[in-house]
Amino acid sequence: MAAAREVFAEDGVSAPLSAVARRAGVGQGSLYRHFPDRVALVVAVIEENITELEQLAGADGSTLDDLLTLVSAQASVSTALSDLLVAERDDSRVRHIGERFAEVAATVAANEYRAGRLDDRVTAADVMLGVEMLAGLLSRTPSSERVDVAARARALLSGAFSRR
Repeated sequence: MAAAREVFAEDGVSAPLSAVARRAGVGQGSLYRHFPDRVALVVAVIEENITELEQLAGADGSTLDDLLTLVSAQASVSTALSDLLVAERDDSRVRHIGERFAEVAATVAANEYRAGRLDDRVTAADVMLGVEMLAGLLSRTPSSERVDVAARARALLSGAFSRR
């Protein structure tokens, strides 16, 4: 998984899977036994991200800012993965990722409502949209500018979603 994350970050999701196998120190046959195609490998990498987001959402006191910060960090090193998720959104394996993330967004939004920090007009779907916009923006931002752009985008989203 670490090898796939590194290769995809360096060369994009169209990088040869043989490069992933080589980086992982396994043969291509081993790679294909565990991940029969590129989508399966990318989904496995993204599932690690989703699990991390689920843990954050379930933690006491987690905030929308925490979610935006973690998504920014994940998106900054996984920009190429976002493109494949969009291109393969009708694949049931990819849809599952979206469903899990929708639960994360709903949990964080509920936490923020209870704490009185989220504007009543903001829905969990709005939180999802904001996160998707942030990830999409970072996927198109040169790596040297991502930290600054992510901070500015998080500030804008936090301001737009906060209780007035």
